[in-house]
Amino acid sequence: MSSQPIKTPCVGLCSTVYGDLVCRGCKRFHHEVIAWNGYDEQAKQAVWQRLEVLLVQVMEAKVEVFDAMRLRDQLVQRQIRFVPNQSPYCWAYQLIARGARVINQLEAYGMALLPEFRNWSLPELRDAIDREFFILSEAHYERYIAPGFLSDALSVEPKP
Repeated sequence: MSSQPIKTPCVGLCSTVYGDLVCRGCKRFHHEVIAWNGYDEQAKQAVWQRLEVLLVQVMEAKVEVFDAMRLRDQLVQRQIRFVPNQSPYCWAYQLIARGARVINQLEAYGMALLPEFRNWSLPELRDAIDREFFILSEAHYERYIAPGFLSDALSVEPKP
């Protein structure tokens, strides 16, 4: 695992270049992807926090992390990058996202699927988590961001 801290939510699968308002990779809004390097720490933390809240909401509905330290140790041992100050449910997502095809027993990692998901394969679960996380991010954008952009655009006086 790289000893460098993760500085951006980017996962290298940006879809904003194709016109998506919410990136299908990292789930940031298009303007956040574009302006990230100009954001101060407070603005970056606000984005990280929103992403964490949405991802935890999705993960808690599908898995239980019963041993966060074991999960953390396994991530380190397997050299899977994660953000240490985030929720263990975000760590669980990183594990599933990177290891869905090779993990046989989640319990060995300090986590378990909730009963309604126990017959799902981890690749199926990973894809479902990713879709739901995207849908929540998109809904957040539509509810809280898009109306502001629209009102800002309508309030701008046309140039003579």
